[in-house]
Amino acid sequence: MKRMKLVRSAAGLSAALVLLVTSIVGCSNKPAVNEPTTAAETTTEAPSEEGGTFEGTAQGFGGDVTAKVTVSGKEITALEFVAEGETPAIGGAALEAIQKEVLKKQTTEVDVIAGATVTSKAAVEAINAALVLAGIDPSSLVAVAGTDSLEEIKTEADIVVIGGGGAGMTAAITAKQAGLDVVILEKTGMIGGNTTKATGGMNAAETHFQKEQGIEDTVALFIEDTMTGGKNINNIELVTTMAENSADAIEWLESIGAPLPKVSFSGGASVARIHAPEDGSGVGNYLVAVFDETLKELEIPVYLNTKATEIIMKDGAATGVKVTRADGEHTINAKAVILATGGFGANEEMYTKYREELKGFVTTNTPGATGDGIVMAEAIGANLVDIEQIQIHPTVEQTTSIMVTEGVRGDGAILVNQGGKRFVNEMETRDVVSANVIAQEGGYAYIIFDHQLRENLKATESYVKAGIVEEGETIEALAEKINIDPSVLSETLGIWNEAVTAKTDGEFDRKTGMEHDLTTGPYYAIKIAPGVHHTMGGVEINTSGEVISAEGNVIQGLFAAGEVTGGIHGANRIGGNAVADIVVFGHIAGKSAADSVK
Repeated sequence: MKRMKLVRSAAGLSAALVLLVTSIVGCSNKPAVNEPTTAAETTTEAPSEEGGTFEGTAQGFGGDVTAKVTVSGKEITALEFVAEGETPAIGGAALEAIQKEVLKKQTTEVDVIAGATVTSKAAVEAINAALVLAGIDPSSLVAVAGTDSLEEIKTEADIVVIGGGGAGMTAAITAKQAGLDVVILEKTGMIGGNTTKATGGMNAAETHFQKEQGIEDTVALFIEDTMTGGKNINNIELVTTMAENSADAIEWLESIGAPLPKVSFSGGASVARIHAPEDGSGVGNYLVAVFDETLKELEIPVYLNTKATEIIMKDGAATGVKVTRADGEHTINAKAVILATGGFGANEEMYTKYREELKGFVTTNTPGATGDGIVMAEAIGANLVDIEQIQIHPTVEQTTSIMVTEGVRGDGAILVNQGGKRFVNEMETRDVVSANVIAQEGGYAYIIFDHQLRENLKATESYVKAGIVEEGETIEALAEKINIDPSVLSETLGIWNEAVTAKTDGEFDRKTGMEHDLTTGPYYAIKIAPGVHHTMGGVEINTSGEVISAEGNVIQGLFAAGEVTGGIHGANRIGGNAVADIVVFGHIAGKSAADSVK
């Protein structure tokens, strides 16, 4: 198979993907498939014996997905996807998996890839459209029987990292850079985890980017904001460690090709502190793409569809992991284990056990965030902290579960209710904004922004492509589209723009995210309501990333980082602190594990 090319530039990462495979045959299952869509006219003529190459197109997550399908009779002999809007490590990985399955099984009845459902379905729709043009009824294709040929799994490693999200990849890269033999286990079919959902940025204090832009910030203020946002139940030592190491973490990201130079505000921050890619792209996909390339460069094995089921203990120390995958159960022996399995925001049964009132809420989490690591750690005696602290994010589009990044409000957007009025300081902490949205009639609100904001924040393009944005050439035209009194919304916007000019919000005392007014048409609106977003509680760790037992002792050989841990965010996570958490503590866990092995 020809690998996807990932192009980096000063402006960020190109998302251009081209996948090409020829002559592979065989295996898998079935998603719900929509009717194929294509700009070309279809034909029902019988396929010619000579065959040919046919194209079909469908709407993916980041734009059109085109499938170029070569057939001979009813055999699919080659398949190429062109998807310029998809991120290589996320949508690209899904397309690569779909490609392998279709060519191997010789049918489009294949599983969608969890975490990239929209892209997976688009790929299948595009192939089906091409097959129709070739005169082939997709439903008539009979799956070829075959056996999965999985890459042989290693049975020994210096360090095993459980979880292929941002924290796990950071830890693995760090340990490998220290000279250790490392493997990553990922239970889903793609890397990234909840990091792929991060669209805002990474909080860091006293960075060179801040200094170059004249932004005055201190580690002490970062600590104070985080503790205040977390209702002061956070572990102050962990918060201090995160803040003190945040600038170094920004520089480490630069060293592997992932600079975050765009600095703006996030809810709960006193100053501009959230660092994002230069073009305003979503930070999660951006980082995952760079991490993915780095893993390949360092030749770190990543075993997908490989679920860890048990941490092996011997004489009180973690010495390996038991796993299960399609070819059976395996044991990987190791000198250290790093737990980076994420939280449990996609496990309604688990989070409603602690917060019954969240039953029925949509979730922004990827399907893999089910709390497996917490369960495994607790089974070997790990202590859990803040486990009932579960955050809802205020701005989630309810039909798609797409989270609208805090960066939109940080760059100047406002929230209005169905009456067309603002009702809260949009830059308050997530719990406060969420409570105020729920209190509005209908329990929802609209994010309002203008074209200048859209042009300066690339993350908004994904919302437009996903079809969740309403647009109007004027604010009055936009109001009519969302059934708000045009005169009221116009008046609200006028009052807001005057506040921006005066740098004084007389209505709700907003003080941040007021650098740009909303005066440049067209205007845009996204209907939102809260959704389950982050689980702040989890496994207890110390400042070295070591897991602590229920008796208060270090569990030798076991380290943890990211959302699987508790104590850092307290009762409410500040936007931008999740990425700081995964990079800072992922790096610490990787280094500590490497030191313990050495």
